[in-house]
Amino acid sequence: MSKLLPQALQSLSSATELNELYPLFDQQRMTAGWHKKRASLWKSPQTQFKPMHWSYELGKLALDQAGRWMSTELAERRNLLLFNPVGDNDYDTVRTLVAAYQMIKPGEYAKPHWHTPNALRFVLEAKPGAFSVVDGVKLPMLPGDVLLTPGGAMHSHYNESDACAYWIDILDVPLVHLLEPMFFEPLHQTMQEVSIEPTEHEYWFKESDVLSHVNSLQQSGKLAQGKNSAYTHTLNSVEHIVTQNLNYHHFLPQQTLSVPKTTVSRIFCVASGSGEADLGGERLSWKVGDVMALPSWHSATFKASESSRLFEVNDHPVLEKLGLFRQEATNEIES
Repeated sequence: MSKLLPQALQSLSSATELNELYPLFDQQRMTAGWHKKRASLWKSPQTQFKPMHWSYELGKLALDQAGRWMSTELAERRNLLLFNPVGDNDYDTVRTLVAAYQMIKPGEYAKPHWHTPNALRFVLEAKPGAFSVVDGVKLPMLPGDVLLTPGGAMHSHYNESDACAYWIDILDVPLVHLLEPMFFEPLHQTMQEVSIEPTEHEYWFKESDVLSHVNSLQQSGKLAQGKNSAYTHTLNSVEHIVTQNLNYHHFLPQQTLSVPKTTVSRIFCVASGSGEADLGGERLSWKVGDVMALPSWHSATFKASESSRLFEVNDHPVLEKLGLFRQEATNEIES
């Protein structure tokens, strides 16, 4: 640069009109703010990410078929990433989060490694004998359970049962990609040692506890037939995964959940039941194991056909910490 500076100074000094400056700016990796190719500020949030829906029935079959040829010896993880069709993206589900279906066969294990991004597992199908190990803590994987894997924790997955185990992974990898502090390292030994096998743990949210909570809601009248709206409760997980909020939405038949336009990006997993949704203007039916993505600045309405539960992961803590959380005003005029 220093050798070319005199020439650049001479070229700028010799310009006779404004249009001659633009190629000179470009050579110096400068852009005139009044002459840039695209807007950098806009009135309200804009995103190319679309509301999306993935079928667990299809995802499970796809994993079963792939499992005929792809083992956990050949792949770091046997998973199917649920990506949003934005440009050449083949990874991100929403701007800050990625979801994936994962499966391990009986007798298999997914090799231990650690990485910067935070992760969680929402278990869909598994028999006793399937488990994760997180920093030496053995965490059973039972249907409906949520297991946390905080960033930096060494972790691996095992299946000592006689049936395939299936779950949904959700990680904040896209957020780490954006900020760029990515680190990853495999454990340089085949198996991860187990140091503790607890019956309770702060990384382990059991479905049995969730169902007990539902029963208490019904007894207290907070979840009752005749009420229009589903009941939402938040898991106490943010001290371990600071970038995500984890919510359960509990529905009785015909109850609804309305999600307004906000700057938050969300992923919903169907824990139980079935129903319909208007997802950013797209109408769809959902059932157990399905995944739905609601990018920022899109609204949604969910309606249950039967008693149902939706598990939601969102990036609200990130927006809140950065002072970037906004919600559409009810009197705002759509443009």
